[in-house]
Amino acid sequence: MRIRRTLRLLLAASLCLAGPIQADEVSDQIEAARKAYESGELRNAIETLNFAVAKIQEQMTANLVKLLPEPLPGWTADEPESQAGGMAAMITGTTLSRIYRREDGAEITLSLMADSPLMPMLTMAMSMPFVMQNNQDMKTYSFKGYRGMLEHAADSADYEITLMVGNRLVIQGKGSRLADSKPIEAYFEKLDLEAIQTALTH
Repeated sequence: MRIRRTLRLLLAASLCLAGPIQADEVSDQIEAARKAYESGELRNAIETLNFAVAKIQEQMTANLVKLLPEPLPGWTADEPESQAGGMAAMITGTTLSRIYRREDGAEITLSLMADSPLMPMLTMAMSMPFVMQNNQDMKTYSFKGYRGMLEHAADSADYEITLMVGNRLVIQGKGSRLADSKPIEAYFEKLDLEAIQTALTH
């Protein structure tokens, strides 16, 4: 029953994927797994289902990394990275990240984290402001109505902004060799927060 239910779920997921070639490949694997299951070839059915799952995750990752902005003028960027499946994602949630660099050595790492362990800690900090008041390098922060925190030591060129978006999404910008937090905020401005929430939390 569990394999049959997994087959139905995978088939539904494959129908929602945009790329017709990949979707056909996934559907073919699901159909092959169904036939193997009905023939009693359970190990073969599981292996074929795992292949279909991997292909679906690849397509999900390809769509998710598009949520991270392209580099702003004067900046370059590494390829986006995604952790959207496997055991690690079960622990840390879905995480997208990209590193941006400027010629003067400045660097920003932008991360989008769904179902992150940071969320309960941030929620607690927001509900108990005295936690941040006891840390002179940390203060409350807001961006487009979303709450968060900004961390910066007075003698440092490092800035870190962590933002809560809804109940399940954390956006974090970490910058080094910066004069202020404005470059991080400029990348925040490029984010489609509504699209990100939809993609990462539904």
